[in-house]
Amino acid sequence: MHGGRATLVGAPTLAAEGTAKSPSGHSGVRSPSAGSGADEVTRYLDHLTVERGAAANTVRSYRRDLDRYEQYLVARGIEGLAAVTEQDVREFLVELRRGDTEAGLAPLADSSIARTLVAVRGFHKFAAAEGVVDADVAHAVRPPRPARRLPKSLPVDEVLAILESAGAADHPRALRDRALLELLYSCGARISEATALDVDDIDRTTRAVRLRGKGGKERVVPVGGPAIDALEAYLVRGRPALASKANPALFLNARGGRLSRQSAWQVLADAAGRAGLDKTVSPHTLRHSFATHLLDGGADVRVVQELLGHASVTTTQVYTLVTVNTMREVYATAHPRAR
Repeated sequence: MHGGRATLVGAPTLAAEGTAKSPSGHSGVRSPSAGSGADEVTRYLDHLTVERGAAANTVRSYRRDLDRYEQYLVARGIEGLAAVTEQDVREFLVELRRGDTEAGLAPLADSSIARTLVAVRGFHKFAAAEGVVDADVAHAVRPPRPARRLPKSLPVDEVLAILESAGAADHPRALRDRALLELLYSCGARISEATALDVDDIDRTTRAVRLRGKGGKERVVPVGGPAIDALEAYLVRGRPALASKANPALFLNARGGRLSRQSAWQVLADAAGRAGLDKTVSPHTLRHSFATHLLDGGADVRVVQELLGHASVTTTQVYTLVTVNTMREVYATAHPRAR
């Protein structure tokens, strides 16, 4: 650390011996002083990328979170990782909730605070394991318990209305949009999983798709008949018109490149608007609807867990609360002795 500044994240004030691009996509600035925070953050992000297989979006989020942590330590005059205490980490959470108007930092919701703490705790744990500091001062710090929010899903008729509103049947982009939306609802894929698909990931014979989830984990999930039909129409009549260059991507944009997550999001928003829905519908809404409709139909929660690619069944069980609430509403309105 130099100049009284807690340089946790790559700082130009470090006396660099050399700069090289790290696997995580950040410049690995090497300092002659052992245990430079800038060094350790770069090493930590490389560790996440290379050894843990973290997604690029995850690494970028951790980088932003550690940037904010650095600003907090700088403001408190804390110099070096060894000077950070458990109380400093706890007070960082308080500041995240409060925000800092002078620094232009908005207060964070409990869920965002919890995500930021994951980055901070992971970094301190890594620094301790590497011998940069003597102890992991963040290991006992726990995030605030967020209020349990039930996932928002759509009734089946609204989902079908969205699918039918993808666009004119003979236009290449409309065929692509219908295939994309059918696939999202048919297999509950995340939007990032869908846009990352290659043509070879679809097996039309067995009606299955290979999805690459968080951490690079792969799973093969079944695809329904309507989605297979929509994919067949797109691959035969739509994709060839969009493929101006060789590209393995399943879903292409108008220039022949891979369709971005943002563009896929807009495809859904436009279809929801044409369907007359006056609510915000995101790709995750279709994923929530997929899970809720399966459970409503009697699917076992562990099967839904596997289909969604959740590491823990606890994550999936939140959907059971939705179906229980629905049952309560139906019971309250339909049973003569419910009141």
